[in-house]
Amino acid sequence: MHLSTVETVLEYQVKVPTHFCFNIEAAHWPTQTVVSERLAVSSGVDLRKFTDEGSGNRFFRFDAAPGPLLVNYKADVEVHSQHIDEHLPEVPVGQLPDAIFHYLMPTRYCESDLMGPVAQQLFGNAPPGISRVRTVVKWIHENIAYRPGSTKSTTTAHEVFEQRAGVCRDFAHLGITMCRALNIPARIVVGYVWFDEPPQDFHAIFEAWIGGRWVLFDPTGMAPVDRLVRIGTGRDAKDVAFSTFFGAVEMTRMEVRVLEHEPRTTPNSGEAVVELAAAGA
Repeated sequence: MHLSTVETVLEYQVKVPTHFCFNIEAAHWPTQTVVSERLAVSSGVDLRKFTDEGSGNRFFRFDAAPGPLLVNYKADVEVHSQHIDEHLPEVPVGQLPDAIFHYLMPTRYCESDLMGPVAQQLFGNAPPGISRVRTVVKWIHENIAYRPGSTKSTTTAHEVFEQRAGVCRDFAHLGITMCRALNIPARIVVGYVWFDEPPQDFHAIFEAWIGGRWVLFDPTGMAPVDRLVRIGTGRDAKDVAFSTFFGAVEMTRMEVRVLEHEPRTTPNSGEAVVELAAAGA
């Protein structure tokens, strides 16, 4: 088990009456437990909350009048590690559960139909199963440069493949696309996790359906996947946007904070003394 304190601070200048939808709360998920949480929004808004039954993503919506807007979410979340069998096989398409089948399909940012020949050329002869997915992840990590500012919100996996640079969501999109092109269902996962650099932000990784279960992978190699506090799960980035608004808005501040807590023992003492050691700020 791993404990993290996560926080998001978002400030906007709303120019006209605008409807907002946010997805920044830690998901209620089998691999994590929300110990405590607090959500604060500028006064005068009427929050409406709902959880998507298919993905488990938690949303809150409201109408905002013109003027400054503040959204602040903070939570303590326990993340539970899972054992991963390195011999997990690929599941034949005909045996995929109905709820998993649509994660094989191409989507706006993941053009697996377009990338099919490339995926077969690069990975078609790789050993099937989880090892093939790890081969995809390794190739992306070694061949795509992590370069902030190199892509836009509309950049697709095919474009990332051609320009050989992107950020975490682009790495995830490319991993998803390659897996789907190999008939391996895959989807995006976004969440909170601490890493050294660049500055803290929401982090995107992906998971593939292998051996009858979902397994997480991070082609950036920036953070351990078993410490990610999951926020959203979806077919691609359009399903897991942290903020969607309908109106004229300017973002004036965005801060994402992650404080990790690990049990440590003090050496050379008569008994083990457990303390909470913070990593990050």
